[in-house]
Amino acid sequence: MNIREWFKSKSSILVAVLFMFTAGNALAQSQHLIIGVAPGPYGDLVKQAITPSLAKKGYTIEVKEFSDYVQPNLALSNKAIDANLFQHPIYLTKFSADKGLKLSSLISVPTAGVGIYSKKYKSLSEIKEGSTVTVPNDPTNLARALSYLQTLGLIKIKAELDATKASEKDIVENPKKLKIHPIEAAQIPRTVDSVDIAVATGNFAISSGIYPSAIDREIIPENYINIIAVRTDDLQAQFAKDIKEVVESEAFAQAMSDPTKIFKDFQKPEWLKAKTK
Repeated sequence: MNIREWFKSKSSILVAVLFMFTAGNALAQSQHLIIGVAPGPYGDLVKQAITPSLAKKGYTIEVKEFSDYVQPNLALSNKAIDANLFQHPIYLTKFSADKGLKLSSLISVPTAGVGIYSKKYKSLSEIKEGSTVTVPNDPTNLARALSYLQTLGLIKIKAELDATKASEKDIVENPKKLKIHPIEAAQIPRTVDSVDIAVATGNFAISSGIYPSAIDREIIPENYINIIAVRTDDLQAQFAKDIKEVVESEAFAQAMSDPTKIFKDFQKPEWLKAKTK
């Protein structure tokens, strides 16, 4: 073998080694998933009910908590995270349309419902005329809160209006003359001491510790059940298929029914109800 042939053979070996290293490194990186959540129980849901099964499939999971309802979808779109769990499909659809994002629902999961909290009243029947009420100010959760108040007979929204798009300006009947104040959802639990009624989403109620004290809690419409979202381009990616498979597994169902965990009180999506009958 002459010098030229020797260098050629060694170069081929080096290229092969570098290819194997690069491919192996890319594979390792592809196994690391970052899942975004908002404050509340969903980070624990990911850690306790999803991560163990994904770990058996070779994934390492990082849970990244965001402080609001805006950043998790922006981070998902720009690939800073791989999936998120904090929102219902109505919010995802509106946010994606407003921001021009290509995000999609992967699967729904058990969800903590919106509740009514009060230091002044112990039941709905005690609510007096002129009571002050805080509700979320983001459009979809504002509409959700108002629709919930309507089901309780406390207000009435325009009949011709899609209830999922209602705002406080669309209230046509308010027999108790409730003074409704939309504010940021994360701040609502802090208002319990200063207002008569606070209508808080489940995740922020849990993160603030007020969840067990609700004087009433909604029966969640299916389109308000929370979802795991991914980029639309990743719906058929292996990691997305694996997440979906884990959520549909018996291990996940058992974690959701564990009497020692708060998830047992969450409302199950219809697909899971049918599976556990």
